[in-house]
Amino acid sequence: MLILGIESSCDETAAAVVKDGNQILSSVISSQIELHKPFGGVVPDIASREHLEKIDPIVKEALAEAKVSLEEINAVAVTQGPGLVGSLLVGVCYAKALAYGLDIPFVGVNHIEGHVFSVAFENPPIQYPAFALIVSGGHTNLFFIPEAGKYKVISRTRDDAAGEAFDKVAKMLGLEYPGGPVIERLAAEGDAGKIKFPIAKISDGRPDFSFSGLKTAVSRYVRE
Repeated sequence: MLILGIESSCDETAAAVVKDGNQILSSVISSQIELHKPFGGVVPDIASREHLEKIDPIVKEALAEAKVSLEEINAVAVTQGPGLVGSLLVGVCYAKALAYGLDIPFVGVNHIEGHVFSVAFENPPIQYPAFALIVSGGHTNLFFIPEAGKYKVISRTRDDAAGEAFDKVAKMLGLEYPGGPVIERLAAEGDAGKIKFPIAKISDGRPDFSFSGLKTAVSRYVRE
């Protein structure tokens, strides 16, 4: 079975062809980093317009790289959320039209579930029960997975996601976007004990994450 996967949830337009559920025949990504860099973060309107321009050529490139024709595709899968509404609409509408025109199944995929199962491509099959830590862009969650397709949220961020905190701190420091890789590189050369920043404590006992206090502490330090 050949599945065409399409992703447009944020600032990357991507398409891949997967054979029999675990063999990646192609994976093509168009990044928008340079477009959003002047603004220090993703601008939703710019992102959705760029998806409109790139989605068709990216899909065609993925098919060409996989050496398969559109008529050989057995199903179309696409990220249906969560994500930026305008960006998601581009991918979902394109995928639905494609599936309808080819008279093949259309499969909407949860963005977070996609992250969970992405590890299966380069690692042994997931053994259940399992835990999954998702730290991607606007998401910071820990899930308990008793079996495939069943999820329980163990913890989540109370405020900013880890990725958001990185990007916002980078902007405060005047670093380039995206800030995460830059901060990571600079941190490797820094002194971990030089500045004492707070560690979040959740008063109600839940094992949640919180990054807003750390972000605020950095902001105060920079102003001083």
